[in-house]
Amino acid sequence: MKKYILSSLYIWVIFYDVVLPVYGGYFPTTMTLERAISLKDRVELNQLRAHDRVRHGRLLQSVNGVIDFPVSGTYNPYRVGLYYTKVQLGTPPQEFNVQIDTGSDVLWIGCNGCTGCPSTTGLQDVELSAFNPSGSSTASVISCSDKRCSMAAPFADALCDNSNNCAYQFQYGDGSGTEGYYVSDMLRLNTIVGGDPIYNTSAKVIFGCSVTQTGDLTKTDRAVDGIFGFGQQSMSVVTQLSSQGVAPAAFSHCLRGDDNGGGILVLGSIVEPGIVYTPLVPSQPHYNLNLESITINNQKLAIDASVFTTSTSTGTIIDSGTTLAYLAEAAYDPFVNAISAAVSQSVRPLLSRGNSCFLITSSVNDVFPQVSLNFAGGASMVLRPQDYLLEQNSIAGAAVWCMGFQKIDGQAMTILGDLVLKDKAVVYDLANQRVGWVNYDCSQSVNVSLSTGSNSNTYVNTGQLSGGISIKTPHLTLLTATAVSLGCLLL
Repeated sequence: MKKYILSSLYIWVIFYDVVLPVYGGYFPTTMTLERAISLKDRVELNQLRAHDRVRHGRLLQSVNGVIDFPVSGTYNPYRVGLYYTKVQLGTPPQEFNVQIDTGSDVLWIGCNGCTGCPSTTGLQDVELSAFNPSGSSTASVISCSDKRCSMAAPFADALCDNSNNCAYQFQYGDGSGTEGYYVSDMLRLNTIVGGDPIYNTSAKVIFGCSVTQTGDLTKTDRAVDGIFGFGQQSMSVVTQLSSQGVAPAAFSHCLRGDDNGGGILVLGSIVEPGIVYTPLVPSQPHYNLNLESITINNQKLAIDASVFTTSTSTGTIIDSGTTLAYLAEAAYDPFVNAISAAVSQSVRPLLSRGNSCFLITSSVNDVFPQVSLNFAGGASMVLRPQDYLLEQNSIAGAAVWCMGFQKIDGQAMTILGDLVLKDKAVVYDLANQRVGWVNYDCSQSVNVSLSTGSNSNTYVNTGQLSGGISIKTPHLTLLTATAVSLGCLLL
């Protein structure tokens, strides 16, 4: 880290190519201003309007836009088994690949000298890097006395290390863990304004600098540089940016389920026809939803509703950091039995390493039923066979499809991972404490709201930056709607 001490204050004021220094807060007694358009030149009204639109566009673009993160990876555990994005941190910016995880809150990166951090990965086109705080002119370590350290304590086991740095310890459900300390630095943001071009802006955020990793985090087959927690607590980057007014208190993703993978990840709410919303369960550390029932072929399964009641060890969580999906133990057997009964005349059942599988010779969509997960508020999540089954291999030309929904003995929690979340536009509306979704082709562009208001008409079309998805933005709609909120008038 580098520290700078300013011995005197200089402010520069720019008026149409005239640069004026201000010393100690006092302006010079005279200033020379030049008109952008000379009085000698007679111009048509439409030319003036065009000039104003361009200028107003520059003003508005500096404060509004959709923050977009590129998405790579797939849900398929036989290929990648996770979705990840790129972030750029520090000055000059250092680029890192991080897993997209709605089941945790903190963005953390492996740092220089990390013990257990992988140095290589089996993921194609990914090179691992370590963050170097001393290599960034804008980095600063958060001390234990910093009030932001106490803010982190309830959610990340914050503590003090031997250097009086605000430290943390994370333990994940798979038994892996990481330790480190918090750093404040610049996060570069790719902001889409009007569709084209893309403007690079930055905002200061707090993130973790990990110095120790254990468990599965140390494995190299699918290693990335860290985890990008998209939770709703105070240390989440989404919460930090929304509190600064940089982004709305909402984010959305659309994860492609085909072999190409990738998708869309934006700060803001996807606005598409057919999105249904269900309220978040209040006062929960995760994205807990009230799952009320499961139906197969419009028949409600005989599962006691109390199985899905939210408590410290029960309930339903949406978690993009989980590859498959997990049903509460009491709901699992009724679910599998109902699926098996629905296809008993068309497939051959078999067991593969303890998993319920099916040998089929036709299209999986022609054989297996739709499943509906029914949530509070009347919101149903409709699952195709590919959303609860996983194609494993083939035997004598017949495809083997296995249950992607899993059971953990003694597990009373239902976790909806990437298997279920793929091929859906999913909206996490934190301002209104709700989650919404609609089945969607995530190779296509989407409308993204720039406001969390229920009647917002300010949105742009956006798509994955690195995936070649077309970006078609109604410039005038964006600028007009935004200008009204700023009290500007577009001619």
